[in-house]
Amino acid sequence: MTVDFAALREAEEFIFREAELADDHRFDEWLALWTKDARYWVPCNEEDVDPARKISVIYDDWKKLDDRVFRLKGRHAHAQMPRSRLCRVISNVRLAGFDREQGGTVTSRFVLGEVRRNTQQVWFAKQRHVLVRVDGEYRMKEKWVYFINNDTPMTNLSFLV
Repeated sequence: MTVDFAALREAEEFIFREAELADDHRFDEWLALWTKDARYWVPCNEEDVDPARKISVIYDDWKKLDDRVFRLKGRHAHAQMPRSRLCRVISNVRLAGFDREQGGTVTSRFVLGEVRRNTQQVWFAKQRHVLVRVDGEYRMKEKWVYFINNDTPMTNLSFLV
């Protein structure tokens, strides 16, 4: 298998930037990374389910993403008062069906540390981004996050994953 290292590096930089914006609560910049036909999905219980038939932790389109960002930016997200301090480490970045000029699928793993009100949580997940090139830059068309503990009781995910 040959790897297009330039495409891999560019995709990694996008994924790293997206994580940095989410961790730093730079909501408008994070939202600007999405296409208008966005799908942001965090399934629960099973990895490969139909979100129209099964419950999800998050299943947002562009409008719901915009609403989510609006709440997080203002005083409407009571579960984020005070805001969580977040630090995400991303690894195992892989390209699948990826063309540098068009985009494609990027898979990776992450560990996310959260501290809020003197309580520390550690989240482990795998994620999949579908990137498309828009005006010369990558944008997210889809983001799928699968927490490895999603079939157990989880605390409130009131921040951007």
